[in-house]
Amino acid sequence: MSKTGLGISFRNRMNSFKYALKGLWTMFTEEPNFRVHFLAALATVIFGIFYELNGTEWILITIVIGFVLVSEIFNSAIERIADFVSPEHNKIVGITKDLCAAMVLVAAIVAVVVGLMIFIPKF
Repeated sequence: MSKTGLGISFRNRMNSFKYALKGLWTMFTEEPNFRVHFLAALATVIFGIFYELNGTEWILITIVIGFVLVSEIFNSAIERIADFVSPEHNKIVGITKDLCAAMVLVAAIVAVVVGLMIFIPKF
């Protein structure tokens, strides 16, 4: 039992962050699509600073950026599990991977639409 008596320790929490950061590093170093989405997010933030977005606009931009990046992480995780479970071609695995790619596409389309709704009036 931990020092708090709740099964929660500072060391365990620090390890959780370490593993999460390791996962982000994996995304940056091994997933080109994540880097593309991250660069698009960075460009959006730069535009947001330049065009002085208001609080509500920043909230919306932050949500859609998170939506896209989290979708890409889910996609990558599910693809890796699918490839491990079934390294040979499998119709169901293929469909699953296509559905995951569709998830990222929908998230990216939503982000673009929100971005256009926010930025077009500012041009």
